[in-house]
Amino acid sequence: MPPASAAAQSLPESPLLETYGRVRALSEHLARTLMPEDQVVQTMPDVSPTKWHLAHVTWFFEHFVLQPYLPGYRPFDERWHYLFNSYYYTVGAMHPRPERGLLTRPTVPEILAFRAHVDDAMQRLLASSADDPEVATRVTLGLHHEQQHQELLLTDIKHVFWTNPLGPAYDVQLERPPGVEAPGLEFIPCVGGEVEIGAGDTGFHFDNETPRHRVRLPAHRLANRLVTNADFRDFIDDGGYQDAALWLADGWAHVQGERWQRPLYWSEDLAQEFTLAGWQPILASAPVCHVSFYEADAFARWAGARLPLEAEWETAAAARPIHGNLLESGWLRTAPATQPGLTQLFGDVWEWTGSPYVAYPGFRPLAGSLGEYNGKFMCNQISVRGGSCLTSTDHIRASYRSFFYPHQRWQMLGFRLASDTP
Repeated sequence: MPPASAAAQSLPESPLLETYGRVRALSEHLARTLMPEDQVVQTMPDVSPTKWHLAHVTWFFEHFVLQPYLPGYRPFDERWHYLFNSYYYTVGAMHPRPERGLLTRPTVPEILAFRAHVDDAMQRLLASSADDPEVATRVTLGLHHEQQHQELLLTDIKHVFWTNPLGPAYDVQLERPPGVEAPGLEFIPCVGGEVEIGAGDTGFHFDNETPRHRVRLPAHRLANRLVTNADFRDFIDDGGYQDAALWLADGWAHVQGERWQRPLYWSEDLAQEFTLAGWQPILASAPVCHVSFYEADAFARWAGARLPLEAEWETAAAARPIHGNLLESGWLRTAPATQPGLTQLFGDVWEWTGSPYVAYPGFRPLAGSLGEYNGKFMCNQISVRGGSCLTSTDHIRASYRSFFYPHQRWQMLGFRLASDTP
């Protein structure tokens, strides 16, 4: 972690202040291997430049915490509100998302100065107001928001480097996961009945995880592990991308229109995959990654199975500790399952479910502009669960709901199978 500023060193510590410093330092640590030129590029509308991520999360603290709660605070640069607002329409206009890569200014050093300016102000605020429930709630939300962007920072720079014909590595020193053999694919029986899902009253959670409510599930089965690269290679070799009967109509349209023949980042000869360590041999026993919902659904149909409902997934995950190949493992890529029984529920890949991302019964978004965070995206997207190898351990939980459009592949997206009880 970088040394604290002189101002920070003179302030009393609090648990929230310590967490704030740790999370904020990690963002800059994750960008440590990147040159300024790397941090400006935007390769498609879904990808944001690294420096934009570093600035946007800082803008979040400036706009939603410092301006309302720190008397006398003055924004670092009023003009940057337009540049680094993402989708909060209720707080003003914003620079178009597909054009973030056109912004050569502010420079990376200027954005780091912006971060230092905001961090100094936040340290002063937290030294005096960390016990204020409103301040603590907003700061905690901002920290989880930054952790989301830490994962995006890594997935976005991966796409940037993959697009480069030189295939540069984010970090050439990343260790390769052990090439152990994955357990055989088995289906674990899961008892049905009335269950409760959603976040309870303890601990941080996003509004889309609420309210906790009852769901009735029939008896079903969940695969013991994630679908592997070897499993998916069998699907390819059996003509899965050529069989229209396996695909949803929109999925088949993407296969034809975009000429999908393999997961994103696989080489044409199906021997290598692009990773944050550059091009590497495909590890057959590791979970397949960077596949769309359409590909996951087609594979499940080919395998005579289906994707889990998110209530099925959460019920199973809630009974298990948060343990797996998460960011702290340091591999930054998927790794083979090593445990018996139902495993890999946390980490490795965000698991596509068979559930649309919609509101739970009785859902109410946060009040004010922060209500734009999740609720307005509850349309035309699919719920994903469990975090990935780029997710921090203290950011994920069984009730966590993320979401993506069914065609998207650049995120760490994979899946496991499920089936109805015969």
